[in-house]
Formats: sequence, C-alpha cells, structure tokens
Amino acid sequence: MRPTILRRLVRRVAPTVAGVLALLAAQPVSAVAAPAAPAAASLVQVTGFGSNPGNLQMFAYTPDGLAAGAPLVVALHGCTQSAGAYYSNSGWPKYADLWGFDVVFPQTTSANNALSCFGWFDQNESTRGKGEAASVVQMVEYAKKTYGSDGRRVYVTGLSAGGGMTADLLAAYPDVFAGGSVASGLPAQCATTQAAASGCQSGPQKLSPAQWGDKVRASYPGWTGPWPRVAIWQGTSDYTVQPANATALRDQWTDVWGIGQTPSSTTSLPGSTTRSVYADAAGKPAVETYSVAGMGHGLPVSPGSGTEQCGATAAYFLNTVCSAYHTGLFWGLDEDGPGGEQGLPAPTGLKVSGVTDTGASLAWDAVEGAASYAVYRDGAKVATTPSTSYTDSGLTPGTTYRWTVAAAGASGTAGTASAAVTATTSGGTAPARCFTASNYAHVTAGRAHTSGGHAYANGSEQDMGLYNVFVTHTLRESPAGHFVIADSGCQA
Repeated sequence: MRPTILRRLVRRVAPTVAGVLALLAAQPVSAVAAPAAPAAASLVQVTGFGSNPGNLQMFAYTPDGLAAGAPLVVALHGCTQSAGAYYSNSGWPKYADLWGFDVVFPQTTSANNALSCFGWFDQNESTRGKGEAASVVQMVEYAKKTYGSDGRRVYVTGLSAGGGMTADLLAAYPDVFAGGSVASGLPAQCATTQAAASGCQSGPQKLSPAQWGDKVRASYPGWTGPWPRVAIWQGTSDYTVQPANATALRDQWTDVWGIGQTPSSTTSLPGSTTRSVYADAAGKPAVETYSVAGMGHGLPVSPGSGTEQCGATAAYFLNTVCSAYHTGLFWGLDEDGPGGEQGLPAPTGLKVSGVTDTGASLAWDAVEGAASYAVYRDGAKVATTPSTSYTDSGLTPGTTYRWTVAAAGASGTAGTASAAVTATTSGGTAPARCFTASNYAHVTAGRAHTSGGHAYANGSEQDMGLYNVFVTHTLRESPAGHFVIADSGCQA
C-alpha cells in the first residue's frame, strides 16, 4: 500500500482551458467542465520531488491498493493546458485502474513559457541533465522511490508541445524510458531555438532517416541500446503540426532501431485510423504509426464505457479512437495488470552450428518459466518449439542470416528477444549489403571501429574520417563482416 500521506488530496486541478493551441500562437477557447473523478484515488499534487531545475509542477494519479513494482506512465499536456485537463480528458487514469500502473502528470506554467508550452525547442530545457527534461526525470526517480514504480517499465507520452518534449526525453534518456508515444508532435531535436520552432511545425527539414537518427544518437552519445519503443499519432488534417512531422518521427526512430521504413504490417482501427507496424529483428513492434484520416490537431479519444473507449471530448481532445488504449497495448501495459503475464527474460547462450548450404542448427540456454520458444530469422518468426534447440531448413545457399530467440510463457506471449547470431550458408556467393550512416552510427552498429579519434571500416581498415555524427559514408559489406567505403555508388 502507498504511504497514507499520498492518499490525501493536496489540490484538485480542474481544467480552466481544455484546448491545446498552436504550439507558438494562441487562440481563445472556452472552459470545459471535468468529468467526475474516480470513486477513490484522485489527482494529487506532489511537492519536494527534487531540485526541479525546470521549474515544473508534479501531479500524480496512483490507483488505490496498487502494489509496488507496477509500471509508470508520464503524461505531458499541450500548450495552455494543465495537468488536470490532461488527467480529465486523455483517458490514462481509466487504464491505470484497469491494468494497474501509476501516472505522473508534469505541469509547466506561464512562468516558463507564455503559453505554458513545454520547451521542446529549447536545448536548455530539452536535453539531458538540463531544465524541464531533468525535472521530469526527477519525478520518475521520486515515483520509483515513493511508489515503488518499476524502473524497467517507465513510459512517456505527450500531445503537441508535450509530444515534442516526449521525443526529446526519449532521445536524451533512453536509459530511463522503455517506450514513448508522440501525439501531434515533433521529431527529437527538430528545433533548437524558439525561432526555428514554427518551421518544424509547418514542415521539418527534409533529412534522411540516418540524419534524423543521428539527432537521437547525439542526444546521449555512447548509448548503444536498448532503444525505447515509439508510437506516433497524427491526424491527416492537422494544420498546426503538419503530418510531415509524423513521417520524420517514423524515419528517426526506425533508423535508430536499424530497421527499414517499410511497415511489417498495416491494420485498420476505429475512427478511420490506420496502424502501421515496424518490427524489430525479433518480430516485435519497435515503432508504430497511427494515421487518423481527417483528424485535425489534437489527441485522439473515444468517450464511452467500453474497454477500448476512453477520455472526454474537448477542444483538441478529438472523438476518433482511444489513443491511450492502443498505446497501452503497444507498450504491453495490459499484460502487467492484475492477472497479466509479464514478459520472460531473454534467452542466453544462443549459438549457431552445423551450417550447410540450406540449413543451420540453433541452441540456447533454458529460461525458467518458459513453456515454449519463438525463433526469428531476419526479424520474421519462423517457428515455435518447446525445446532449447531448433534446426532451420530451406535456406538459400551463400546467404547470410540473422537469428534471435524469445521465451514465451503459458499464454504464448513472447518476452524479450535474445542477442542475435549470424551465419552464412555454404555454396553460392552471398550478396553484398550497403549501409549509409554517420561514422558514429557505423561504429555503433559494428561496421567500423575507432582509433585516435577516427573511424575505420571493419575488414578493409579504410580511414573514414573523424568519429562523429557529422561525417557520413556508405559502406558495402561483402563478404560478411568485411566493409569498404562505397560513397560513389553501392550495388547491393
């Protein structure tokens, strides 16, 4: 149980403005009454959570009787909004009760920004160890110590300016946040000054996925993963934050994950919503985009009592589809609720042997509690087996393959994927592969190494220049593990 003091209602925040305005341009909206609060737990202001360099306020919703070790969701409001408005309209408290997790609602004020916007465009506020970003992380640390929140399952979501800050937090603190959801927001570090912010809103720079990805990698140099899993929500008729930002966000985070920009699958959801899934090497969704046809600028909600319905309609809380529900599914919050099964740890000791022209044998260490194991080849699931070994057949001669394995419990839900192993089948000639990225990204991906401040291609030992995010090369791999510079053209 929580300490008694945390159950007191310190201040009930009623939304005086329910709309989110253009990120940097105000327009009047009418007040909207908040729906009734849950019967027991309420939104509570928390003081003394840290040094608070960003001058933020902390509000929290902690379901009654929730045991320690539950996930934590951080929800960031849009411009001119409050923590109370986001609490009342976003739908997150409903799933905190249903699935069992805590929610922190940070709040900024006009003391920080005239429109109470989070400073996603200000590097003094949006980068690691500084300003508002640091204050949000202090709130997370407070929740871990006071509520017992599970530090491995901390997620952040935000609308508009809150969405831009969400992307910045994911980039600056991948060691803190396991996943994020950006609604009508901006790519990480799209703008670094307020003057440049409006340009991002109307259409971000036309950068390559690698260049967008480099902005994330530069936000916490040296971090090699794991990276947060990111959901991106966008209305096709949003004229405040143009849909091009959703494309840039997709390019940014798929590049960080090292996966392509072609979706693994697409499905239709309520509210004329199209979900596109971009899976990681184990076949688990790493990035998802949700495009809501005809929706303008705002957070998708769907008022009602059904499991898939949530929130309250207000200015910039738009009646289309419950984004909190689908985001929670993407993060796996439904599995962590009462009676839910948590993901099993990654298998260790994965090895490949007995490689022929058409097959390869895999073996790995057993995971306690596993009922079966899912085997993935090049990111696609190829088998489920109850044993700790598997022989993959029907392979193409002279081809390099990559395998991972994940343990599954009795329900069949796969946990975290193992480290990958690769092997090349005999016979034939393995096709070359080409990679275009910064020197920093090449080193991080294992295609190059550093010496004396320069990057050198693995295998050929060609000097690629300074080891940083600003120098970009195309490397051609052939045979496996041997890379040469191919800036003038690379035939895969």
